[in-house]
Amino acid sequence: MTENYILTLTAADRVGIVAAVAGFLADHDGFILDSQQYADLELGRFFMRVEFKAAGERFPASLELLSEKFAAIGEQYALDWTLNSGAQKPNVVIAVSKGSHCLNDLLHRRKTGGLPVNIAAVVSNHETLRDLTEWHGVAFHYLPVTDENRAEQEQAILDIMDKTQADYLILARYMQILSDDLSARLAGRCINIHHSFLPSFKGARPYHRAHERGVKLIGATAHFVSADLDEGPIIEQAVERVDHRASVDDMIRIGRDIEAQVLAKAVKWAGERRILLNGNRTVVFR
Repeated sequence: MTENYILTLTAADRVGIVAAVAGFLADHDGFILDSQQYADLELGRFFMRVEFKAAGERFPASLELLSEKFAAIGEQYALDWTLNSGAQKPNVVIAVSKGSHCLNDLLHRRKTGGLPVNIAAVVSNHETLRDLTEWHGVAFHYLPVTDENRAEQEQAILDIMDKTQADYLILARYMQILSDDLSARLAGRCINIHHSFLPSFKGARPYHRAHERGVKLIGATAHFVSADLDEGPIIEQAVERVDHRASVDDMIRIGRDIEAQVLAKAVKWAGERRILLNGNRTVVFR
């Protein structure tokens, strides 16, 4: 089977970018499988994702050579671009605390081939999920954290990411607030999941307080982490309606299901290189 390639790019919007990309691929026997583009007219930015494969003798013999040849297009149009093999799955490190629902879902999807990433390691400030992680054949790192050792603990996470060449850190209900320094160092590379009661019900026991207020929608938000707590660029959201019959336990169960599903979508899209940052927002080519 012929290998697929994925080109993603952003640039100041101008005439000719699509034609240049399509022309380059045509000149090098590249067969386009999927192409999506978006022009943000408010910000004057252009975004594009193209998936393609070799279709003739003029196609470069390697990813490196293909990148070298495309560099001239990138320079001509001042593109911020990446070119990857579709077979090259991004490596991710998952951070968790005690809640297992998101981690279990990601590990299961990875095991059954439904998640286009390599889970290189799991890190946690508790030992609770070691057995689950290691049962799936994934390395588990216990990294307890206190106010006194937070800098050292976060450096240990970065060291594990460096060692495993991780592209992303996935916060799968990791109940610690990352420092501003770590958030900045992982800008665009750290994905978080949380319930969508914010900002109304911050802090502990949000489902209990939401139940007391009689909320009618349960939801979850996946977003990139930023220094502003739970306010980074949103990747995906989902909701489910509830009514007066829903108990606190019902709401917690529904919320966990939505969190797992929304996070899985965000990680899948990251693995398929479908997410592009657009300031405080994202462009997601589904």
